[in-house]
Amino acid sequence: MNIDENKNEHPFKHRHNSRELALQTLYACEVGLTSEWKVMLDQIAESGLFSDEIKKYARELVTNVYNSLEQIDKSIQERAANWEMKRMAAIDRNIIRLAVAEMTFCDDVPVKVVIDEAVELAKTFGSEDSGKFVNGVIDSIHKKSKGQQKQSLS
Repeated sequence: MNIDENKNEHPFKHRHNSRELALQTLYACEVGLTSEWKVMLDQIAESGLFSDEIKKYARELVTNVYNSLEQIDKSIQERAANWEMKRMAAIDRNIIRLAVAEMTFCDDVPVKVVIDEAVELAKTFGSEDSGKFVNGVIDSIHKKSKGQQKQSLS
């Protein structure tokens, strides 16, 4: 590979694929295919021929979701107007969980990128209205957390 080919390669280039792998893992575990998410992630990664770099970030995302699931779900429930968690489509619920975890624990990812990626995942894997729903809930969670940060600085 020459220098020109490598010039435009961004270090976060593969994160979209990592998010897809993380989402597929969360979804498969929730719908009962397995409770062993690490095994499921590896199985999905092998079938899709994902690189180690993609698997590493996906593993980090899923770990963050499961380590803070109660806190993440509470945040979603507070901001998802008139929607109980169990009534949400499983794919939408897991996209939102993934986005909240990434906004909370991955300081190197701008919130706008997290929201855009979540909406893209919703459009790809969800229903016709998933993109709007996911965008609204994540944006509301972000605005609330931004408001709380301002209050703590005052």
